[in-house]
Amino acid sequence: MRTIQSRTIENPKLFKQQLLLWSNQFREVVFLDSNEYHQHYSNYDCVVAVDAFTSIKTDFDKSFEDLHQYQSQSNDWLFGYLSYDLKNDIEDLHSNNYDGLHFPDLFFFQPKKLFLLKGNQLELHYLYLCDDEMTSDIDEINQCSVFSTQHSEIAIQQRISKEDYLSKVGKMLHHIHRGDIYEANFCMEFYAENAIINPVTIYQKLNAISEPPFAVYFKNNTDYLMCASPERYLKREGNKVISQPIKGTARRSFDLEQDALLKKELSNNEKERSENIMIVDLVRNDLSKTATRGSVQVEELCGIYTFKQVHQMISTIVSEVEGTTSSTALLQTTFPMGSMTGAPKISAMNIIEDLEETKRGLYSGAVGYFTPNGDFDFNVVIRSILYNEKLQYVSFSVGSAITSKSVPEQEYDECLLKAKAMLDTLQNN
Repeated sequence: MRTIQSRTIENPKLFKQQLLLWSNQFREVVFLDSNEYHQHYSNYDCVVAVDAFTSIKTDFDKSFEDLHQYQSQSNDWLFGYLSYDLKNDIEDLHSNNYDGLHFPDLFFFQPKKLFLLKGNQLELHYLYLCDDEMTSDIDEINQCSVFSTQHSEIAIQQRISKEDYLSKVGKMLHHIHRGDIYEANFCMEFYAENAIINPVTIYQKLNAISEPPFAVYFKNNTDYLMCASPERYLKREGNKVISQPIKGTARRSFDLEQDALLKKELSNNEKERSENIMIVDLVRNDLSKTATRGSVQVEELCGIYTFKQVHQMISTIVSEVEGTTSSTALLQTTFPMGSMTGAPKISAMNIIEDLEETKRGLYSGAVGYFTPNGDFDFNVVIRSILYNEKLQYVSFSVGSAITSKSVPEQEYDECLLKAKAMLDTLQNN
């Protein structure tokens, strides 16, 4: 059981920064920030969960079964992640590529302390064993001084060279022209070894560069995620399920007229629209596995949304499900998300595994939460930096959708565009 209190916050933006700094003292942290990007289906501006009362950590084997049991028995707020490699629990697939991070495939925890911020209204949900700490915690948070520390420059290496990237995309195009797949998301890793960073500072810098609607600071002891994702994977509101895949990217310009032109060109780009529509069809198929008859609908097709770094093409697909349908079943029948795999999904994932050189792990997985009544909201882990503090290994990956219309050199340039925010964060003080 939880004790719930409400408070009014004078300066929500400052309070969020203080809350982030205060939360980092705990072994487990999930800090979710919408950056006041009030798009449809947004419930909170900021959600913060700290300090595990119970938790689950496992590899891919029977992972969804274990998660379902944990979630059903807890009947409480749960926070954590699904790694991309849970695909191996859903289908007869494998992950044999190099892994420098060594994160668990799945991790969720039941927080002792939870903060829900909307506008200037804050709700505190504390388990009874620590609810006497509410007032003292708020006092501590308000006393946190917001600062930004410098860090040493990190020598970033590229796992796949440009020459190898172009060759691998050529092989993927061969699969497409042969009819094995229609589209696949091909990714490559950037990494640094013997790296010592301040994860909070890195997150603050990355978030400030992009200000995305699904930003995450995650900590599980020495495992860290600093995420500036613009993309929602899946959300449940009662009997309604919402998916909002992103496919289609264009750069921003400081020149207002040119920026408007770039946005219009993205909207009219045949290749980008075909990428997006193929994934919409894949998502519709995934949602139909649990949906009531005739309830799968495309609410918005190829909408153009503007963020600080890029313009993005986003579609919204919804469905209705029976109240008896479990939340873990909704995740299991749609994971991994189509925007990070391709179509047909299983063939694309097999080809991805063959051509990529790094185990994706948490990258292109999902971070989010379950509510006590079984609702949930998960992002897509992209535009993100991952860090194993114990191994001193930093990693981030970027990718693009390869279709029959793809030009390898242009796909490579798109990857570098997406990598820019992470590179700037890690290499510039």
